[in-house]
Amino acid sequence: MDADITLTVDGRSRTLKVDTRTTLLDALRERLAVTSPKKGCDHGQCGSCTVLLDGRRHLTCLALAVAYDGAEIVTADGLAADRLDPVQEAFLEHDGFQCGYCTPGQVCSAVGVIDEAKQGHPSHVTDDLEGDVELSDDEIRERMSGNLCRCGAYAGILAAVRQVAGR
Repeated sequence: MDADITLTVDGRSRTLKVDTRTTLLDALRERLAVTSPKKGCDHGQCGSCTVLLDGRRHLTCLALAVAYDGAEIVTADGLAADRLDPVQEAFLEHDGFQCGYCTPGQVCSAVGVIDEAKQGHPSHVTDDLEGDVELSDDEIRERMSGNLCRCGAYAGILAAVRQVAGR
């Protein structure tokens, strides 16, 4: 069964017909030629397909495109519309990438992590559930734990998120 859906991807409205079993990742990559989100494990375990979906980080390989009709999606490419996002600049400054395959998902996740902390969303390691959330190294590691880097650039990624979070 097919369905017509409209997605706003990196500020551009796109309408397409999809099989209702199509994942959001496949709709982006194969139907709309948006290649920033990567197909890694295809099981939601590596985070390379992470985008910002209606402002929150989301794994696109586990999402059915039809369920997100009307959604706004921002990819790592979209974060760099006119110039690099501060998170992207920090990744470059701190060498937060090596092969770069996971980097778009890492960058989207980092942007989401910083925003979640600013909004006061606690994580599994948040000590004080009543106060402001400070992005300690443990907080950053816990919140970024869904994004894997096979090259091991974690130290650079941590430094990049720490810098943009203002620590």
